[in-house]
Amino acid sequence: MSKTVGLDKPDQFSLTPDPSRWKALAFIALAQLMVVLDATIVNIALPSAQHALDISDANKQWVITAYALAFGGLLLFGGRIADLWGRKRTFVVGLLGFAAASALGGAATGEAMLLGSRALQGAFGALLAPAALSLLAVTFTDAKERAKAFGIYGAIAGGGGAVGLILGGFLTEYLNWRWTFFVNIPFAIVAAVGAYLVIREPAGTRNRSPLDVPGVILSTTGLVALVYGFTRAESAGWSDALTISMFIASAVLLATFVAVEAKVRHPLLPLRVITNRNRGGVYLSLGLAIIAMFGLFLFLTYYLQVVQGFSPVKTGFAFLPMIAGMITGSTQIGARLMTRVPPRLLMGPGFLTAAVGMLLLTQLDIDTSYAGVILPAQILLGLGMGTAFMPAMSLATIGVEPRDAGVASAMVNTSQQVGGAIGTALLNTIAASATTAYVTGHLALGATNPELLKLQAMVHGFTAAIWWAVGILAAAAVIAVTLINTGRPGGSSLSGSGAGEDAEDEVRIPVVAH
Repeated sequence: MSKTVGLDKPDQFSLTPDPSRWKALAFIALAQLMVVLDATIVNIALPSAQHALDISDANKQWVITAYALAFGGLLLFGGRIADLWGRKRTFVVGLLGFAAASALGGAATGEAMLLGSRALQGAFGALLAPAALSLLAVTFTDAKERAKAFGIYGAIAGGGGAVGLILGGFLTEYLNWRWTFFVNIPFAIVAAVGAYLVIREPAGTRNRSPLDVPGVILSTTGLVALVYGFTRAESAGWSDALTISMFIASAVLLATFVAVEAKVRHPLLPLRVITNRNRGGVYLSLGLAIIAMFGLFLFLTYYLQVVQGFSPVKTGFAFLPMIAGMITGSTQIGARLMTRVPPRLLMGPGFLTAAVGMLLLTQLDIDTSYAGVILPAQILLGLGMGTAFMPAMSLATIGVEPRDAGVASAMVNTSQQVGGAIGTALLNTIAASATTAYVTGHLALGATNPELLKLQAMVHGFTAAIWWAVGILAAAAVIAVTLINTGRPGGSSLSGSGAGEDAEDEVRIPVVAH
């Protein structure tokens, strides 16, 4: 027996599954892989690109920062555009724009051209990412099929960054840095053509309300200030005047944004999307987990290449166990159990398992065995994060009105992007401080081997920051178990009570009662 819950116009939605939905998933997943790859693939190529284009040390961070600012700042706007234009159209435009920006980056003849292309990549990525996730949300409404679809999506979202390290190493070592940009073009074209041909967006799911221009300006400038504040803190320090100014400006702008959204008739971000207890718990716990994971990628990459002497390609392959763990955790554990147990019983234990893996890495030394410590740590991290990511991705969009699916999806990406910026800046600062203190202390004790001391200090800094990452993952687990109280999808409590919302703000997508 089928029923439709909480829909104003239930006749607009067909409960008959789209026969092309699994083909659509393939192209959505391909696009998501491209976006996630790009977050790490350029890191491997950065030294080569810096040398080729004569980019100064002071400006090299802008190759990463230009992308992060545009992507993080425009995500909510991109999610609202997806709701307004239609997710399929936004998805295809985002893909083609991303391909064009990648071609521009690969052909860059100077610093300005490269930085401009990175900003364009971020802007089109901000259109593409929320459109991809919201297409899944409105396409897969059956609980079991939704679990499988989000299991695949979650595995890509979690493991794609590590794949980027492998691919970036190959392209940089055997071709040249420009191919870390050019490789996006076939991904984007195949995904765009496939999406145009097979994706069928359900009718009646657009939000044709007028665009909230003040909300767009406030959210974009507030998020840009926040991301830039953390990015600058990494290089200039937390006491830097501009860093502090960015944080103050961000707080004022985002607080004003919330006040405006509570009053305007057609808000950019309806507050019902984030005040729901379950979705709020997902955004917060996911953001914390990303803080820990981004720090790990940074430290482990440097540890393997600088301390252990791995090549870029070998370093990429060293991350394979984590990728395998994420795929297994997402598709074989999370997807299989999601329709049987409440999400908090997957997310909480998943984050704790990842914390145990992170705990193993606090034992790193300059001659630590890869097989004895790093391998099991990566497997635990991958299994834990994969198991937690899958229900998080699904729960973040389940229960929202179809017209809000784009902006709800954008909030997932925003929590990840801001979490990544915080993780890189916060953990790197902790590591740098611990490294400096170690060197100072050992020089005072009469250390005589400066090269050995440098490596030992670096590893000490990494482990000091990793301890913080362990605590952050534990906090994510506590938040997931405490705030997320919804029942299993397809059960009696899909969206959960205790959110402080009226019933009309609860489940608003077609569901199948068994």
